[in-house]
Amino acid sequence: MSFINEFKEFALKGNVMDMAVGVIIGGAFGKIVSSLVDDMLMPIIGTILGNDFEKLSATINGATVKYGTFIQNVVNFLIIAFVIFLMIKAMNKMKKKQEVVPADPPPPSSTDVLLMEIRDALKK
Repeated sequence: MSFINEFKEFALKGNVMDMAVGVIIGGAFGKIVSSLVDDMLMPIIGTILGNDFEKLSATINGATVKYGTFIQNVVNFLIIAFVIFLMIKAMNKMKKKQEVVPADPPPPSSTDVLLMEIRDALKK
C-alpha cells in the first residue's frame, strides 16, 4: 500500500473527521465564550468591584505582574468548563433515553411453540 493511500485511509476515517469538526467548533465556541466573559461579564464584575480586571497589575522590582489578566482567564476557563459539563450531561441524558427503550422480545423458537401447543392441548 502506498504512502498516499495510507494517508487517505487515515484521514478519511470517521474518528479523524469527528475530531476535526470538534476542533473547529471548539475554536468558534471558545471565541463566543471569550467574548461573553470579556465584553459582558467582566465589565459587570469590574463595575461591582470598582476595577477593570485587565488593568489590575503589580510591579515587583521593575517587572509587571498582570494578575487581572490571569483572573480573567480563570473566569474564561470556569465558564467554558461549566458549559461543556452541561453539554455532556445533556448528551448523556439523551443517550440514556435511547438505551431505555426496550427491544422487541425475540419470537419463540420452534421448540417453544411446540411445547405451548402441547400445553394448550393438555388444558383442553
